[in-house]
Amino acid sequence: MNNLLETRFFDEAAKFAIEAHSGTERRGKAYPYILHPMEAASIVATITNDPEMLAAALLHDTIEDTDVTYEQIQERFGDRVATLVQCETAPLSDDLTWREKKEAQVAQLVSASYDSKVVALGDKLSNMRGIALDYRKIGDRVWSLFHAPNGKPDVEWYYRSLAKALFDLSETLAYKEFVTLIEEVFNS
Repeated sequence: MNNLLETRFFDEAAKFAIEAHSGTERRGKAYPYILHPMEAASIVATITNDPEMLAAALLHDTIEDTDVTYEQIQERFGDRVATLVQCETAPLSDDLTWREKKEAQVAQLVSASYDSKVVALGDKLSNMRGIALDYRKIGDRVWSLFHAPNGKPDVEWYYRSLAKALFDLSETLAYKEFVTLIEEVFNS
């Protein structure tokens, strides 16, 4: 009896993401960027074992933060993965303000598929864990790490808006942790 989980698709996505993010570090963190997508994938794995969703979580920042294109993701990993990654990609227009970009992301997430919301939750919970950890370490200085023009009020608006947009996932442990961290950070 073979009890090994088939991981070739996930492994290929992990290799691709590692290569795409090679040499980059998480802004203000001094650790390899790839740890964030890996954490996002581990969060998604608490909700599903769907290999395409796990791959999309690993790849979620490749279009936004590297030279990788939608077409490259589509060719290598298929339409579904490419679409899930695209849904996690912020508007790339330099003409939009920080707030306009975040409003567009939230609006897109409100009408997104359940699968897209699961991948987004992996990303956003990973981000929120980082914010909470930084907040515990450095307090209100954490807000200077963001591009948000008004600091904490803008970041709070964004994360509370994300929580509303992701409410379809409210029964998951990941969502409950997300909301708990939002309350911990923004109500302190």
